[in-house]
Amino acid sequence: MLSPEKIAIIKSTVPVLEKHGVEITTRFYQLLFESHPELLNVFNQANQKRGRQQTALANAVYAAASHIENLGEILDEVKLIAHKHRSLGIKPEQYPIVGENLLKAIKDVLGDAATDEIIDAWSDAYNMIADAFIGIEADLYQQASEQPGGWKDFRKFVVDRKVEESSVITSFYLKPKDQKEIAQFIPGQYISVKVEVPDEKYTQIREYSLSDSPGKNYYRISVKSEDEMNNSPEGVVSNYLHSKIQEGDTIEISAPAGVFTLDTNTNQPVVLISGGVGVTPLMSMLNSLVDSQSRKDIYFIHSAINSEYHAFKDHVEKLSSEHDNIKSFVCYEKPTEDDQKNKNYDKEGYLDLNWLHSILPSNEASFYFCGPIPFMKAVYGALKQWQVSEEHIHYEFFGPAGTLEGDGDFEPALDD
Repeated sequence: MLSPEKIAIIKSTVPVLEKHGVEITTRFYQLLFESHPELLNVFNQANQKRGRQQTALANAVYAAASHIENLGEILDEVKLIAHKHRSLGIKPEQYPIVGENLLKAIKDVLGDAATDEIIDAWSDAYNMIADAFIGIEADLYQQASEQPGGWKDFRKFVVDRKVEESSVITSFYLKPKDQKEIAQFIPGQYISVKVEVPDEKYTQIREYSLSDSPGKNYYRISVKSEDEMNNSPEGVVSNYLHSKIQEGDTIEISAPAGVFTLDTNTNQPVVLISGGVGVTPLMSMLNSLVDSQSRKDIYFIHSAINSEYHAFKDHVEKLSSEHDNIKSFVCYEKPTEDDQKNKNYDKEGYLDLNWLHSILPSNEASFYFCGPIPFMKAVYGALKQWQVSEEHIHYEFFGPAGTLEGDGDFEPALDD
């Protein structure tokens, strides 16, 4: 435990972290990769280039400092990060490396303002935070490996089938190479895929949501081929999977992980709202509800650029036609001429609160949503404006965790 004096010192640095957090974490990653380039085999360099990883770490450090006297208050955030660490294969021995470089970064950025007292207090605070993560992750590793069909770290799977779902999204059906049992998962969870991409110096690991219901003899991921746009690099792994990985090829994956999961212990209606490739975890939830013969009212709302980018369209239409408790709605940002002619969508433009009012009978429901960050900000803002209870709002970020507070304007990124 930290002494009251050191807690006071950590709390006093919160305004500094709020102001200089991203600068500190940017410097941290520079130092980390200079001294330990082997860690580039773990970190997503696309998120580094976008600045998302730096911002996410800054938010995490800021939250830890703000709640240093009681980390239990941010337990949900800790568990979310711990699941990602377990999925990526982060080990206890890597934490001292991170701590050493984080303290160096604080000193480099703050200069003389980072006194010996502050660095000493942060050293103790980091060790306490690291111990919390190591303990939680040890439990997660044990759960992953000891469950029926489970395993630790990565396991080889064969691509049994590739199925094109839209012009940019392809599904990969994965079966274990050893033909043994595979672990169950909770709808909404993800796996990490590890591949060696030709001409890339380091191993590439990416997390992809499982897009089908559990209980099968395969896992399915549905991957969007990411092009370079808006100063973001093209997707190294997504494009490799699309263009190079064929049926019969082998990839390595981690056991399912994640905290964005379907709550089956409520009788409330379920509202699933997706934008672009954010449909993947929600498709797992929808299929699972159907497989369990749920009689809950289910509303499936999807936004895409148009029908060319719309994955699982026929499948969702089929489910809604066969089950009277499932209602589906489609919003196209820029419908094609054929879309307009066939009237195969319900709204043009962007999802908004007025439309939600018109298609949903009440705000008394469990809301799950996923998609590009601008889309998610808009959905979150609409639900808060509709006074949906926070406990009934569930969402998942693709990539490093962030915040949905702030501006909720849309950007043309629904195929992200």
